[in-house]
Amino acid sequence: MSHPHLPIDEIAATVRSIWPDNPAFGVVLGSGLGTLADSITAEATIDFDCLPHFPRATALGHRGRFVCGRVQGVPVIVQQGRFHAYEGHSFEHITLPIRVMQSLGVRTLILTNAAGGLRPGMQVGDVMLIEDHINLLFGRSLPVHGSAIGEPRPADGSPHYDRQLMSQAEQTGRQLSERVTRGVYLALSGPCYETRAEYRMVRNLGADAVGMSTVPEVLIARRAGMRVLAMSVISNVETSDIGDPVSGEEVIRTVSSVEPVVRSIVHAIVSVSGVLSTHPGH
Repeated sequence: MSHPHLPIDEIAATVRSIWPDNPAFGVVLGSGLGTLADSITAEATIDFDCLPHFPRATALGHRGRFVCGRVQGVPVIVQQGRFHAYEGHSFEHITLPIRVMQSLGVRTLILTNAAGGLRPGMQVGDVMLIEDHINLLFGRSLPVHGSAIGEPRPADGSPHYDRQLMSQAEQTGRQLSERVTRGVYLALSGPCYETRAEYRMVRNLGADAVGMSTVPEVLIARRAGMRVLAMSVISNVETSDIGDPVSGEEVIRTVSSVEPVVRSIVHAIVSVSGVLSTHPGH
């Protein structure tokens, strides 16, 4: 998969020069989940600063590096920190790491984020598997020039989120006796957390959780033919029109406390789905 304005092959070659393996799985760690990278058997760490033409991660709690290694013997590349529209990044730069992962051989992508809960009954610390999304991040599904990239794309009506991977994640949640649900994720540009009026708006649009990331990565991953599992850790719940605003530091503390659950799901998906990752369709 190539892009006329982004040196994907050059970046991938730099990664291979440091870590020559062929990862079947890619993992993107959102706010508060960076320590999950410590759970893999690391063989190389590559700071984004070391990659040619690569953006810098500036968001709170985003380390900005690839951790390359293995989970139960399976080669995995972990993106420890991501890029956001509110940092001034374009769709192309936000999705650049996913394009690089695809060039390295990744066929199954696991995405994580922190999100505000909207659905009645949600609790702080819940893990919500994203089964659909509402894209208000860029106001378009793919870049205008997307049809000229020459990438595979999902057939009309095919789901963005892999149902079999969701079922495996739910099974892991049951084994851990943890709350793992499914829901709709709505992406806004940020960087400010939503006002109470905006919370009412996105609830009325049908969202179960709201955040500032993930959807661009999902779109480009599915266009590249990857299987996708995406998870939101509910960092705060908007239950009424009165309440104290949440801070970024509080989000990171809350999400960090749920990292063991997310880690267990990631490890289970990698260990169970290694064979399935070579069949990215439904």
